[in-house]
Amino acid sequence: MFDAARENNAELLLQAVDAGLPPNLTNDKGNTLLMLAAYNGHDALVKALLSRGADPNRINDQGQSPLAGAVFKGHDDVVRVLVENGADPRLGTPTAIQTARLFKKDNLLKVLRATEEDLKEPVPSVPGPPH
Repeated sequence: MFDAARENNAELLLQAVDAGLPPNLTNDKGNTLLMLAAYNGHDALVKALLSRGADPNRINDQGQSPLAGAVFKGHDDVVRVLVENGADPRLGTPTAIQTARLFKKDNLLKVLRATEEDLKEPVPSVPGPPH
């Protein structure tokens, strides 16, 4: 199912979730189906998983959030879907706001509702991608 999330095999994945597969299922690295769909830019699948109860604020074993992953990969549509569905831009290490600042994605700072205080915080380095 994790490959289905990565590869946008929405039909297979959503049938499995509808049949009882937990929407917050995690792999051995703590990545949820939502994290993998978000990181790979599948906005419609992200929206569908959220509508089925996927937690937009579950972080993986590296402390990464789905939102920060989408910011890192430049998937602006996924970022918007996650924020609209309650994703916290200040969650994880680095946060989505810090990631946007690190990679000069200033266009996303408004979407992420960055405050003056957020812009003063130091920006840590970004850990490797979710697997």
